[in-house]
Amino acid sequence: MRLTISRQLNLLSVVVIILAVITGLASTSVDMGSLPDADTSEIIKKDSVKSVKAFLEAYKVLMSPRCVNCHPAGDVPLQGDESRLHAMKPQRGKDGKGLNAMKCANCHRESNTPGLNMPPGAPNWHLPPADMKMVFQGKTAHELAKQLMDPKQNGNKSKEQLIAHATDALVLAAWNPGEGRTTPPLSHEAFAKAWTTWIKYGGYAPGK
Repeated sequence: MRLTISRQLNLLSVVVIILAVITGLASTSVDMGSLPDADTSEIIKKDSVKSVKAFLEAYKVLMSPRCVNCHPAGDVPLQGDESRLHAMKPQRGKDGKGLNAMKCANCHRESNTPGLNMPPGAPNWHLPPADMKMVFQGKTAHELAKQLMDPKQNGNKSKEQLIAHATDALVLAAWNPGEGRTTPPLSHEAFAKAWTTWIKYGGYAPGK
C-alpha cells in the first residue's frame, strides 16, 4: 500500500512539473506586435476601397502638367502649365532621349537653368522609350491605373519597383520645376503616401 501511494505521489509530481513547463512555454509565446517591422507589402491585406481611394488622390498628380508633359500621347513632349507642344518640336527617339542631334540633355541639364521659364533640369532627363511610351495624356483613372500595374506596359516594373519610382529624380523634379511653373496639387509626401497605399492595398483600378 505504501508503494502504491509513493508511486501515486511520484506521478503527481511529474504531472505538476509538466504543467509548469507548459505554463512557462505559454508565457513566453511570441508577441507579434513586438517583432521588428516587416515588409508591409507582404502583410497588408487587399482592400479595393482603400486602394482606389488612394489612387484617385495620386491621379491628381499624375494628370498635372508636370507629369503629363513627359508622358504625352504623341512623340513630341509637352511644355508649360497648358501642356502645349514643345516649341522646339523635339522627337521622342527610340530611347526616349531625343532624335539625332536634338537630344533632351542638350537643354535639360542635371539641374534647373536659372531664370523665368528657362529649361527645367534633372539627371537623365528623357521621355519613356518608344517601345514603352507610358502615355498619361488623356487617360482616365481606370485606364491609367490598369496601365501602371501591367508589367508589359510599365517598363516591366514590379510593385516594389513602382513604389521606389515615387522617389526617382525625374519624379522629384515635378516639385522643383523652375521659376514660372506650378507644382503638382499635392505635396510629394502626400503623393508618395497615396501612391504607396494604392499599390500595397492591391493596386486596384477605379471603375470605368
